[in-house]
Amino acid sequence: MKAEMNKNEFAKTPPMGWNSYDYYDTTVTEAQIKANADIMAKELKEYGWEYIVVDIEWYANNAGSMRDKFQYIPFGDLEMDEYSRLQPSPKRFPSSAGGKGFKPLADYIHSLGLKFGIHIMRGIPRCAAEAHSKVLGTDITADMIADPSSICGWNPDMYGVRNTPAGQAYYDSVIQMYADWGVDFIKCDDICDSWMYPSDRFSGWHETQMLHKAILKAGRPIVLSLSPGPAHIDRAWQYCENANMWRITDDFWDNWELLKNMFWRCEQWQDHVRQGCFPDCDMLPLGRLGGGFGNGEWECRLTHDEQMTMLSLWCMFRSPLMLGAELTKLDDRTRSLITNRELLKLLGDGSHGTQLFRNDEMAVWKNENNKTKEVQVALFNLSDDDRTLEWRLDRDCQLYDIWSGEKSMTSGGIITAAVPSHGVRHYRLEP
Repeated sequence: MKAEMNKNEFAKTPPMGWNSYDYYDTTVTEAQIKANADIMAKELKEYGWEYIVVDIEWYANNAGSMRDKFQYIPFGDLEMDEYSRLQPSPKRFPSSAGGKGFKPLADYIHSLGLKFGIHIMRGIPRCAAEAHSKVLGTDITADMIADPSSICGWNPDMYGVRNTPAGQAYYDSVIQMYADWGVDFIKCDDICDSWMYPSDRFSGWHETQMLHKAILKAGRPIVLSLSPGPAHIDRAWQYCENANMWRITDDFWDNWELLKNMFWRCEQWQDHVRQGCFPDCDMLPLGRLGGGFGNGEWECRLTHDEQMTMLSLWCMFRSPLMLGAELTKLDDRTRSLITNRELLKLLGDGSHGTQLFRNDEMAVWKNENNKTKEVQVALFNLSDDDRTLEWRLDRDCQLYDIWSGEKSMTSGGIITAAVPSHGVRHYRLEP
C-alpha cells in the first residue's frame, strides 16, 4: 500500500533548474539535454540548481522541420503507445527506443545528482481519439473521454479530457507511466489560463484536479507546474490546493516592459507564496537564447542592470527559478549572477518577501527569514533615468550590497542609494 502523500512536501522551497524551451523551442535532443545536465551538475548544483526539464513536443518526430510555417505542425508525426500515451521520439531521444520511454534519460540525470522533468500538454492526443485507441485499465477508448470542444488555441496536439471515471483512469495511467520513468517534475501547459475559454467552461480547472489526484495515486513526489499565465488571482486557492507552481504571466522574455510589469504581478500574488505553493514569474531568459527558433541565437537583450533587477525581484518574491540559457555557452557574467549565494538564500525555508512600496518610478521589497531573522531590502529604479533613491528603516544599520559586495551605513535610519536606470540596490541589513 502506498504511503499517503502531501503535495506541499514535494517542493518545500521554490524549484530551481533549467528548461530547454528558451534556447531549443520544440527541437531539443537527448544529447543536448545531457550536455546541459553535465554543466549543471559540474557548475551549478552546489548552488541549489537541480531540475533538468525537457520542454514541449518531445514526442514529435518532425518537430522544427517546418519552422518557417509552423511552430507546432498540425497533425504531425507523433510517437504514441497502444494506450493513447505519448512517447519520446526515438529519433531525438535514442535511449527511449523499444518502449523504454524517458527512463534511461531520467536515470542518467539522477546519476548526476539532479532531478528530471518534462513538459506536457493538457489532455489526450487528438490522434488517439481519431484512432479510437485504448485507455489502460478500462474498456473505454480515447474518443469516449476526449472533449473536442476543449482545445488549445496555439497547439494542435490535444483534446481536453472529460471529467469522468474513465477520464481519471487515463490521467492515472499517464502519470503512473511518468512515475515509472522517474519523472520528478511536470510542467503542464494550456491549463493555468486560456484566452479561448475565459469562463468556467475551461476544462483546465477540472483537469488540474485530475492531474493532482493522479500524482498522489502514483506515489512519487512529482512537482506540478501549471502554464501559461496569467493565473487568475480569484483562483489562487485552487492553484495552491492542486499544484506546486503556477504562472502569473504569459511567456516572459528579455524585454524591459515585461520585466517592469512583473512588479505589479508580484504585488498581486505576494500573499500566496508558501511551502509547496509558488506563484511563478516564468523562466529567466539569460545568456544565449533562441537557437531552436529558426532565426539564429541571440544574447539576452536585458542590460546587466536589468538582469540583476530581474533576479532580485524573482528571489525577493520567492518565485521558482528556471534558467533559459544554453548552459554549454554560459558566460562568466551570467554565471556570476546565478551563483550569488546571498541572493539565492532568499529561496530558503522560512523566508517571505513583501513589497513595501511601488509607483511608476520606484519599488521597494523586503524579505525576512522568520527562522534566521535575516532581512534583505531591495530598492528598484523603474524609471528611464539614473536616480538617487531613499527608504526609511526603523533603525540605523550597516548595509551589505549583495551584488557589489560593498558596505555602507544608513544615516538617521535612511537608506540613500544611487541606482542606475532599470537597476537595483539590494542590501542585506546588518546590526
